[in-house]
Amino acid sequence: MGAGTSSRNSVRGAAVALVSATVLAALPGTAIALDSGHAPHKAASWSGSWAASPQSPAAPFGPNWSQEGFANQTVRQVVRVTKGGAKARIELSNRYGTAPLRIAGATIARTDGGAAVEAGSVRDLTFGHGRALTIPAGGTALSDGVPFEVEAFESVSVTLYLAAPTGPGTFHHTAGAKSFRAAGDHRADRGGEAFKETSESWYFLTGVEVSGGTAGRGAGRGKGVVTFGDSITDGVGSTVDANGRYPDKLAERLAAAGQERAVLNHGISGNQVVNDTTWAGEKGIARFEKDVLNERGIGTVIVLEGINDIGASFQGPPIGGTPEVSARQLIEGHRSLIRQAHARGLKVIGATLTPIKGSFYDDPKGLNEKKRDAVNAWIRGSGEYDAVVDFDRAVADPADRDRLLPVYDSGDKLHPSDAGYVAMAQAIDLSELR
Repeated sequence: MGAGTSSRNSVRGAAVALVSATVLAALPGTAIALDSGHAPHKAASWSGSWAASPQSPAAPFGPNWSQEGFANQTVRQVVRVTKGGAKARIELSNRYGTAPLRIAGATIARTDGGAAVEAGSVRDLTFGHGRALTIPAGGTALSDGVPFEVEAFESVSVTLYLAAPTGPGTFHHTAGAKSFRAAGDHRADRGGEAFKETSESWYFLTGVEVSGGTAGRGAGRGKGVVTFGDSITDGVGSTVDANGRYPDKLAERLAAAGQERAVLNHGISGNQVVNDTTWAGEKGIARFEKDVLNERGIGTVIVLEGINDIGASFQGPPIGGTPEVSARQLIEGHRSLIRQAHARGLKVIGATLTPIKGSFYDDPKGLNEKKRDAVNAWIRGSGEYDAVVDFDRAVADPADRDRLLPVYDSGDKLHPSDAGYVAMAQAIDLSELR
């Protein structure tokens, strides 16, 4: 687990100076990330434009690259930003690493389809003015800012060269987008020919931040929105590489309404509010501070989480095996999230839990449905959230409110389809977003 936020809010701004004065003298050309957190906001000049929550190495549903790690390999990862700017920087995480992570070099570029990037767009990234970086186990690091004009909804490719063996690596399991791997150093390649392997996860990359341009004027001034939750926030069931998750569609709605602002996705598939899991992240009430409260330039959080707490105890591995959670326990978990958000001055919107009838969480006695109904009744009626978005009613079949409308069902009776995620985004009252 990463370090707490007592150091997060004080170190990053000083890290470059400290590295330059001491560490670089000992290790020429190498910057070392000294902390697992964020620097103070410097005149709010940087804000998040894309994000993913880190997870410990695991392969619950088939192979990925997290457990084996990397050695003399290049990883190119494509992400779509939701806010434009004139400069960019990236965040890398070794939160769940057990040894220091060595980044031999990194670049950022505009994507030109697949693993290719646009000619003339490749920019070398530095860390404390050095090309290489070592991140301690449990740590997080920001690159230096680099001039990089980017508009909202452009896809950018972040490329990492990992020369030394990394061991098992911190990653984000469900990317809903392809990442690419090549043998050797191909960080500056324009073409994608060397990138012969693909994965649908993100590795070490947990954020892209922007500054200047639309990040600092006009519609781009609107405070960002964080969407927090599980696989339904993560976008399971949406089309790979199509940016069809509900947070993507919300960002597009905001831009179409002349309210361009960042929407940052901090969903983790399988995540629970009150239980830690071996493959789906720390419990929500613990990771909320690390993943959400350290984001820059945000004003609102939308919370959609709890269906795994309700259903997972009825399942075997890898999905299940966690302790059973009562509706009361789950509500107390939501209250913890509300308190944490309010303590940082954030508006927090509660989202009702979507239907599960016919899915692998639909138990024969209907106990899970009773819990879901009880939690939804509290979200709708307690007044403890600052506002409510009723995702349950937005995607339910009018003929059977406990079941997803077929056109909104991706096929497993639990995760929405692309159309279902659009309906969820349409259900959000934009005026409630601070």
